[in-house]
Amino acid sequence: MQIDRNTLGDGQMAQLFANNREWAAASLARDPEFFSRLVSQQAPAYLWIGCSDSRVPANEIVGLAPGEVFVHRNVANLVLHSDMNCLSVLQYAVEVLKVRDIIICGHYGCGGVAASIQSGSMGLISNWLRPIRELAEFHAGTLEHLRGTARTDRLCELNVVKQVANVANTTIVQDAWHRGQKLSVHGLCYGLGDGILRDLNVSVSV
Repeated sequence: MQIDRNTLGDGQMAQLFANNREWAAASLARDPEFFSRLVSQQAPAYLWIGCSDSRVPANEIVGLAPGEVFVHRNVANLVLHSDMNCLSVLQYAVEVLKVRDIIICGHYGCGGVAASIQSGSMGLISNWLRPIRELAEFHAGTLEHLRGTARTDRLCELNVVKQVANVANTTIVQDAWHRGQKLSVHGLCYGLGDGILRDLNVSVSV
């Protein structure tokens, strides 16, 4: 495969480079030491496990700068015990960065959650979303009385609750608690329509 490197300076990519230069310049204007601090140390207090959805930028919606939150994202913010990517991020955050809070953040209107309960296969992504379909089946008695967005939004919340439990039950978090490490796991849901985070009141700590 041959890559035409000239295309990197054209069209949409050119705009990204221009945006980047403006952002870097503005960051330095506000704080001349901004990048030197980032280079010297990464010391976030939070691990954010969220959805890949482009409308949910972790740093921005909680007002934190680069370096202040360690982020892992995947479709529908799942924490699966077979996902070495997510577990590696979790281990690094807990054991090396020593974060104090792990945030599982779902969002209302999640396309992954909605897709998980649609009929028919969507290909590979259907395998990834299978745990949410199983969750919906487990909570069928609750969900069957809801319609439209109310149903999927409730499933978004139930999914976050389940992922909080999954994180808390990992050997990584259990071992940290046994060591006496201060660590809490929280479940939040973000509203695309109003930009507000909701605390689902399922925090776990020891």
